[in-house]
Amino acid sequence: MMIQISFYLTLALYGVATLLYLGCLLPKAPCLAAIARKVLIAGFLAHCLSTIHRYIAAGHLPITNMHESLSFFALSIVAAYLYFEFRFRVTTLGSFVIPLALLVMIGSSRFSSGLYPLNPALQSVWIYSHTVLAFGAYAFFTIAGGVAGMYLIQSHFLKKKQLGTLFQKLPSLDTLDEIGYRCLSFGFPMLTLGIITGAIWAAQAWGSYWSWDPKETWSLITWFVYAALLHGRLTTGWRGRRAAWLTVAGFLIMLFTFIGVNLWMPGLHSYN
Repeated sequence: MMIQISFYLTLALYGVATLLYLGCLLPKAPCLAAIARKVLIAGFLAHCLSTIHRYIAAGHLPITNMHESLSFFALSIVAAYLYFEFRFRVTTLGSFVIPLALLVMIGSSRFSSGLYPLNPALQSVWIYSHTVLAFGAYAFFTIAGGVAGMYLIQSHFLKKKQLGTLFQKLPSLDTLDEIGYRCLSFGFPMLTLGIITGAIWAAQAWGSYWSWDPKETWSLITWFVYAALLHGRLTTGWRGRRAAWLTVAGFLIMLFTFIGVNLWMPGLHSYN
């Protein structure tokens, strides 16, 4: 009962925070950034409480079905976002990221929230390192996707010389570029370690480091996309609209790897 209460309280608080952050983009509406941040933090704490309650009830990290994994994904997104808001004071980033976290939570609520025993193959200490690294990488890539969207909007305004209210409210291209790079520099090593620990875990659980399961294949595709993007930035200083579009593409591929594969391509990594 307490798990459900804290989950839906989280959903409600994220909904209010989303409205407040979106309000910051409206031309004549006051930007209630401080209130939005406090509501979001309250939602984040409620989300942590919900996750802890579920962990205690299930006896394992709650990431083993679609309801749990989507909820944990949303938690990771909000945690990563709060870091960047406090680090860069870029409130309007919340207008692009927090709605995504809310949609993920709504998606989580559409799946069964029942507690299920852990599959014997998943009963390993690797569940913590592999999944936390993977969700952390996905969260940073989600922030990078939101930043890339903002970058494309700002560059469009500059190209068309439409320097109106929304242009003034969004961060500069340099700030967005720096945040995007930090997301990649955090997310890519986490994804790499997540794949490595996953391979070790797979060898223990199924006797093979790599079996070309759909999730493994698409994780590798995701890795190559972000490896190309990070390599381009580090070696040739690749920036601008092309890099932003590739970041958006990487985000969409990541979403398919995480959600689409689980729903439409059954395999060893399929959720309930």
